[in-house]
Formats: sequence, structure tokens, C-alpha cells
Amino acid sequence: MARTANMVIKLATGVEDAERVAQAFSVASTALAAGVNVSFWLAGEASWLALPGKAEQFVLPHSAPLHELLGSLIDGAKVTLCTQCAVRRNIKDGDQIAGIRIAGSATFVEEITNESTQALVY
Repeated sequence: MARTANMVIKLATGVEDAERVAQAFSVASTALAAGVNVSFWLAGEASWLALPGKAEQFVLPHSAPLHELLGSLIDGAKVTLCTQCAVRRNIKDGDQIAGIRIAGSATFVEEITNESTQALVY
């Protein structure tokens, strides 16, 4: 099986579905560690995780600390906060953690339409 060169992961749920949040972060971090180019999108209720201190509040037994996973993704991947999702939550550019960009659906579509890209939505 050919190895995927790029992976785009969109997390559209928040802490109300803790296992899905943990899975998305875990898969993204594992892919990054394996050398895959990762783009990680925070959308919907996951948008709140782009704000300082929010990932530190997330706790799920037997799961890696979310703030550490987010930090490694910011350092080695591309982390994006959905424009419309941010606006709906009154999150303004500059409110988010340094290293997280804000972009919209055109950017998402551009990223997922590459032939060597695998897209996952959690």
C-alpha cells in the first residue's frame, strides 16, 4: 500500500465528545511522528481548543495530555481554526494560541484536493 504524503484532519466536535477529540489529536500526532505532512483543523465546538488554556482543561483517562499534543502539532504541522466557526464564537484573529492560523473553506478544499492527501473528519 502506498504511503499517504499528506493528511488533513478536521475535528468538528468539542469536549462533549472527549473520546473523539482524543482520537483526532492522537491520529494527527502519530501521523506527524511517522513523517506525514499533517494539517489539523479545529472546527465547530473544537474551535474553543484554539484558545489559550482550553486544551489544558481537557482530561480523559488513559489519554495523552491534549495540550502537549496540540503543542507538538503547532510545532510540526499546520494547525488551522475555521474562519466561520471562529466568527460564530466571537473568536477574533489574535485570540488564538500563537501558531494557529485562521482560514476558511477555500483553504480546506485546496488542501484536501491533492491526489496524495488523505482527509479524515472527527
